[in-house]
Amino acid sequence: METLRREGEAKTKELEVQKKELDKLKEQHQAHAEELLRVQTRANGTETKVEALRREGEVKQVAFSASLMSSGNHGETGPFNTHTPLVFRYVATNIGNAYNPNTAPVRGVYHFEFYIYGNGHASYSAGAVLTKNGEHIFIAYEHQPSHAANAANGVTLLLEVGDVIFLRQWQNSRIYDSRNRHTTFSGHLLFLM
Repeated sequence: METLRREGEAKTKELEVQKKELDKLKEQHQAHAEELLRVQTRANGTETKVEALRREGEVKQVAFSASLMSSGNHGETGPFNTHTPLVFRYVATNIGNAYNPNTAPVRGVYHFEFYIYGNGHASYSAGAVLTKNGEHIFIAYEHQPSHAANAANGVTLLLEVGDVIFLRQWQNSRIYDSRNRHTTFSGHLLFLM
């Protein structure tokens, strides 16, 4: 009987040791589960930040270049008896989808250039005005009675999100374009503000 009692006490002690080890493993498991949850939370936060930076990087990439006539077309636009918005049909570059519509996607400093070509004519000039939210900013204008009439201009502007930039053909002017892309409009974001 004594032997059985000792064996029972030994088994009880062994069970207590195993219970302590099991409790210790449970605590470690709980600690690991909590650490895993913290890591997952940080990872989700990091993924959100990376996605936001990616989107911000895409927005920072703003540039376009377009010419007046679509591929294969040529001819004159105008004359019109009032200032008329120009629609540039051949888009060579449109990074950040900034050309159509011509609204500023982010607050920043932008640079625009425009080149206007016309066949010289005694009665008609070649000209266009760059406008910001409908306000006259800069003009490119040339009038000569014969030969080619070329005009160009450029401007750097601080734009707010949603500001609208476009070109208006000067009243009583004629503008020419062909597959050689004589009449163009370009712009790009220099830096954010």
